[in-house]
Amino acid sequence: MAPTPPPGGMRTFLHVLVNTAVANLTTNFLWFAVVFWVYLETRSILATGVLGAVYMILIAVCSMWFGSLVDRMRKQRVMLVSATASLVAFVTGCVIFFGVPQSELLRLDRPWFWLFTLIVLAGCVVELLRNLALATTVTLLVPTERHANANGLVGTVQGLAFIATSVFSGLSVGLLGMGGTIIIATVFVGAPILHLLALRIPEPAIVHDPNRSAVDFRGGMTAMLAVPGLIALVFFSTLNNLSGGVFMALLDPYGLELFPVEVWGVVFGIASTGFIVGGAVVAKWGLGRNPIRTMLVLAGLLGVLGMVFTVRDWPWLFIAGIWLFMAMMPAVEAAEQTVIQKVVPFEKQGRVFGLAMTFEAAAAPITSLLIAPIAEFWVVPYMEQPAGAAQWGWLLGEGESRGIALIFVWAGAAMVLVAAGAFGTRAYRVLSRSYADAPASPAPASPAPASPVSPAPASDETSATP
Repeated sequence: MAPTPPPGGMRTFLHVLVNTAVANLTTNFLWFAVVFWVYLETRSILATGVLGAVYMILIAVCSMWFGSLVDRMRKQRVMLVSATASLVAFVTGCVIFFGVPQSELLRLDRPWFWLFTLIVLAGCVVELLRNLALATTVTLLVPTERHANANGLVGTVQGLAFIATSVFSGLSVGLLGMGGTIIIATVFVGAPILHLLALRIPEPAIVHDPNRSAVDFRGGMTAMLAVPGLIALVFFSTLNNLSGGVFMALLDPYGLELFPVEVWGVVFGIASTGFIVGGAVVAKWGLGRNPIRTMLVLAGLLGVLGMVFTVRDWPWLFIAGIWLFMAMMPAVEAAEQTVIQKVVPFEKQGRVFGLAMTFEAAAAPITSLLIAPIAEFWVVPYMEQPAGAAQWGWLLGEGESRGIALIFVWAGAAMVLVAAGAFGTRAYRVLSRSYADAPASPAPASPAPASPVSPAPASDETSATP
């Protein structure tokens, strides 16, 4: 049973949401900039593919631990830990960037490049801890019948941050260089810390499970298996992310071949307005009676889109495809969160979200690590030869990056097949019934006009009898 949302809970949730959005904007701003900078300086698809894969591997490795921390600690303390860790990592990155000569820093065969990128990457990955905590605050502060809308609102705000990130990252790298960019990120990553220190997130006493370990994989798996069909939902998302790894590895190289870095950042920002539209639609109308069905339909449409948005070397087609992709993503992500928030007990949601993220994040690096060298050393050179152009020209036309376009077509087809196959499984029907039969949280008390911002509580954890 979910906790009863406190009076003024929605206002507090909005404070948490905006705070997290600012932190996400800053960390993603730096990470986008690093990827742009690396590709522009090295022109290596392999380097950007490896960075993207390492990013997802770190998420997979850390997600279960992060989820356990969310269940063991008050959500406000979790967010403060995450923000402070990002600040420390970015400061360290500044020291390395300005202390090591650029000729040494950009050599892929030297340790300084990987040390710098891994430290910055770690500062970005730890932001996941805040996102997991944010997902549980929906359950904590928002009535069950409004969960889908709240998750849609999360998508809208993240879309705004995403647009600003992509635009500012491209402009910053193009106009200020990587040095100015990392200084900006380091300064602004500390801003949410001040707001968190003044914010009070009302939370019941934490139940301490004596059998729970620091990385409670067993507890998360037990909670997941307790809901019939839930593991299948995570499995589907994992398969879907196998295709997503292709786009993760190749989207920036494709875009940076079409546009200068400053223009690519702006173009990506414009296309990302779809994220706002999609999130706003979910925030207004929800996900329908069965979020699982909505998720599978949209995943199939995403696959179709992936097959067609680069079939010609037309910038407008590429931009329109990204816009539609972004417009559908908030609903896909909100669907899984909405199901977990309803069918999993609140005190176990951190571990379940973390376990789901572990499986799903582990999938993308597999294809990213595989596809980056395949694209760079085989597919792209093949499509630049007359034989490749003759064999696939009827489908992909002529132009730049036809090899990457061919990979996108096959990745999209795989997404369509996975989504269509999921509809025919018994797990889909069982989980749909589990969601429909799960009880809603009690109605919240009458809202109080008091502001949620007040001094933070002195204690971060309180024991309670199970």
